[in-house]
Amino acid sequence: MRVLVLNADYARFLAWQYGRQPGLADADYATQMAARNASLFGVADFYSRNFAKLGHVAADIHVNNAWMQTAWAREHGIAVEPPSRSGSIARDAVPGWLHRAVAPFKPVLRPLARKVGLSPRLDEQSERILLAQIEEFKPDLVLNQDLFHVDTSLARRIKQIGRPIMIGQIGVSPPRSEDWTVYDLIISQLAHIVNFFRAKGARAEVLHLAFEPDILDVLPPVPERSIDVSFVGAVSVDHQQRVAQLESVARHYDLKLYGSGLHTLPASSPLHRCYQSEVWGAEMYQVFRTSRVTLNSHIDMAGREAGNMRLFEATGAGSFLLTDDKDNMPSLFERGREVSVWKSVDECLSEIKRALDDEDRRQAIAQAGQARTLAQHTYRQRVQSLLQLAAEMPSHR
Repeated sequence: MRVLVLNADYARFLAWQYGRQPGLADADYATQMAARNASLFGVADFYSRNFAKLGHVAADIHVNNAWMQTAWAREHGIAVEPPSRSGSIARDAVPGWLHRAVAPFKPVLRPLARKVGLSPRLDEQSERILLAQIEEFKPDLVLNQDLFHVDTSLARRIKQIGRPIMIGQIGVSPPRSEDWTVYDLIISQLAHIVNFFRAKGARAEVLHLAFEPDILDVLPPVPERSIDVSFVGAVSVDHQQRVAQLESVARHYDLKLYGSGLHTLPASSPLHRCYQSEVWGAEMYQVFRTSRVTLNSHIDMAGREAGNMRLFEATGAGSFLLTDDKDNMPSLFERGREVSVWKSVDECLSEIKRALDDEDRRQAIAQAGQARTLAQHTYRQRVQSLLQLAAEMPSHR
């Protein structure tokens, strides 16, 4: 089977990636792809490499990386306009006060934002390049991990090229007004999102995120655990429970905060003094491995379900994870043995103290959590599940 994995990157990550490697934007497509994979950010090439290990031909496309995509186009004789040097790396374009003001209205504003072009989507040239890549690769299966940049209209155009099996993956609230039946399957780590798609007439299944064990072979040596408590991730108006938790931790412990969105918080927030930097990929894993306690808190829209990337990234890297407790936690990790959990801010604070005071227990939980992730939560296992789901579909050839 020929498998094509579509993804999109944060503008902030692209700014970091190309800012730290002068000349990368002018390099050939293969060099840029190698640099992207070596960053270890997000899912990198974790899906495609595991499809390949299982005997399939697989490749990745980062649909909104203008430098990489135009390099591919030039190498395939397609006339394209060169990307702007600053077009994809704008930072914090919306002021924090406006983020806070519109937060209560986001569910209503999302459809309007899509109509007026404020929601993420590909421009005409990017769509043209992507469709040419589909034509050239001739996939039997397309795994689309960004249902915003590659919307249902574009997915239909992809579907018309050889009739590949179309699988969509999403972990946030999807656009409400789309016709999702273009997909043969949509997967999500959140059951309530799966139920949304089923109500829309699309086949949908729960499939969780994962960890790639190959990471452990390429990371630098395990550092000394010199950070008491860390958090890596976004803080914003979409993470109100997270912000409340972290602010309380910051008042009691030496919290190190790595991530984005701090500009959306009031100047009075104690998180401003905790901020270190943004970290991506390999640097993020090293923060996990340097921390005695790694905190986790899900985005508000996750509700009572656990399943974000940090669960698997932190435990896979061997960190002691203290995470917000959720109803489905027992299906992922054993509470108190493989991860530590909190149900309230006060419980979070007491669990941090317990972890810092008892190194043997902390190390035992970290080791058990890593063993569980390496045994049951790897990309190889997720790819095997995807292939089984694809095998149950009627032939599209």
